[in-house]
Amino acid sequence: MNPQLTTKLQPGMQAPEFTLPDAAGRQVSVADYRGKNVIVYFYPKAATPGCTTEACDFRDNLASLKASGYEVLGISPDAPQSLKDFTGDFTLTFPLLSDEDHSVALAYGAWGEKLVDGQIEEGIVRSTVVLDPDGAVTLAKYHITAKGHVAALKAELGV
Repeated sequence: MNPQLTTKLQPGMQAPEFTLPDAAGRQVSVADYRGKNVIVYFYPKAATPGCTTEACDFRDNLASLKASGYEVLGISPDAPQSLKDFTGDFTLTFPLLSDEDHSVALAYGAWGEKLVDGQIEEGIVRSTVVLDPDGAVTLAKYHITAKGHVAALKAELGV
C-alpha cells in the first residue's frame, strides 16, 4: 500500500484546503467556513446502512452542533447526483460533497486499507476531522463506528 494512504492528520496541523461539488453541483470550499468550527466527516457510500445512520445522526443533532458553533460537511466518493438523492431521501440539512477521485480523503488521511466482508480493500476509512475557525485540526478520529459516533463526538466537543 502507498505510504501516503496511512498519513493521518493530527491536532495542531493545518488542514488541507479543498473545493468540491455539493449535491447540487455547486463548488464548496473549506475556506468558505473560515471563522467557524467545522466538522468534516468522511463516509464510504451514500444510502448504505452505516452511512445513513451517521448522516441522520448528524442531521438530528445539527441544531445543537450549530448552537455550539459547529458546521458539518459530509464527504464521500459518490457523484453529485447520488448525493442529491441521498439528501432528498433522508432530508439531510447540511452539505454533502463529492470527492470522486478521493483526493481530499487522501489528503485528510481518510483513504486507506480497511476490512470489508473479510477482505482487505482500499477505500474511504470512516473518519471525522474537526477544524477550528483558522482551519487547524482540533480533533481527528479514524476507523470510527457509525452508530453512536455523533453522540461520542458531541461529548468530546463538550456540546
